Amino acid sequence: MPYSNYRGRFAPSPTGPLHFGSLVAALGSYLEARTRGGAWLVRMEDLDRPRVAPGAADAILRALDAYGFEWDEEVMYQSARQDAYASALALLEHRQAVFPCACARKEIADSVLSLRGEPVYPGTCRNGLAPGKSRRAIRVLVEEREEIGFDDVVQGRFAQMLASDVGDFVVRRADGLFAYQLAVVVDDAEQRITDVVRGADLLLSTPRQILLQRLLDLPTPRYLHLPVALTGAGEKLSKQTLARPLAAADAPTRLWDALLFLGQAPPSALARGSLRDIWSWAHTRWSADAIPRQRGMPSPEHS
Repeated sequence: MPYSNYRGRFAPSPTGPLHFGSLVAALGSYLEARTRGGAWLVRMEDLDRPRVAPGAADAILRALDAYGFEWDEEVMYQSARQDAYASALALLEHRQAVFPCACARKEIADSVLSLRGEPVYPGTCRNGLAPGKSRRAIRVLVEEREEIGFDDVVQGRFAQMLASDVGDFVVRRADGLFAYQLAVVVDDAEQRITDVVRGADLLLSTPRQILLQRLLDLPTPRYLHLPVALTGAGEKLSKQTLARPLAAADAPTRLWDALLFLGQAPPSALARGSLRDIWSWAHTRWSADAIPRQRGMPSPEHS
């Protein structure tokens, strides 16, 4: 196999049941790992406790099992890894790569907008907190004119000027929770992930994660960002857009739909086959080269 040390992962947030968009991400990451003779891990990104739905993590694991996915190691839960994130933040503080910020979200929203229409942090607290202000969040100090880029397996070359596109970004939130950007970098290193396969909705986060990897002396994985499943209105398929939960009885059909979505051209007769038939075909025919070079496409239920 090309990468005997390949280690991939699927990292859902347990805010609700898996849906077709989740299945696309799971399937793409799983088949990339398996066809390269690698390991496939599952990580629950349950760091944002207020958004976690009771019982959702167990329901996700049951759904993955019902659809024929097999993970290789114990499931990692971010909620149990606070000490690891605190250690990483302490190292960033020691290296003077972060600073405390007193700005409220409304203040930042009134600042300069990026090309994506999102507020860019204007650097208000870079040189210290104003008199009478107290720390709310902790931000990474982004160097001016520093471009962070990488070559994505599907999406091609992608780069950002972090200072102008994002600004100094949060690694610990005002509510005390560690931010996703820090946690995912620490967790990928801990699980020795060599290849990250996930939805293209996270493409814009990748340069921030690469910067953190460099600041923490951690390896940078290879990245493959899959097209995101969209609703008829062009929104990402999600719990908020009323995505239909995956049902165990629909596993062969939904897996066939996901293979078709990912450009694998499964034969129509396979849609009426068994779960074993679907997986047998997928393991021998999977090709990352066939994945559409798009960031988003209508899901089968909205096309």
